[in-house]
Amino acid sequence: QVQLVESGGGLVQAGGSLRLSCVVSGSIFSSNDMYWYRQAPGNQRELVASVTSRDSTNYADSVKGRFTISRDNAKATVYLQMNSLKSEDTAVYSCRAEGLSRRGIRFVSWGQGTQVTISS
Repeated sequence: QVQLVESGGGLVQAGGSLRLSCVVSGSIFSSNDMYWYRQAPGNQRELVASVTSRDSTNYADSVKGRFTISRDNAKATVYLQMNSLKSEDTAVYSCRAEGLSRRGIRFVSWGQGTQVTISS
């Protein structure tokens, strides 16, 4: 019922920037906590950044100072601005939403993921 659609992935050179977007439908977006995860082949999935319904943010140590998570409640969209990209940032990035659907049911939903590849 709750759907997430990511976009913005692609190829970029080391030191460059990308902005990922995740559009959420079927939920009361402003009440949702939002998360960006990433997973590279052979690696564990890791939490990259989060933003709560109260707009509090947290970041993995590996991306602090380089990545910024933000949300636009009017557009039901969460963003991940990625700057100073490194080869180690290469991964599939996935968006996660947690909260209440428009039917008042608690949920956790994931997007399909978008590939980010950093060239050296």
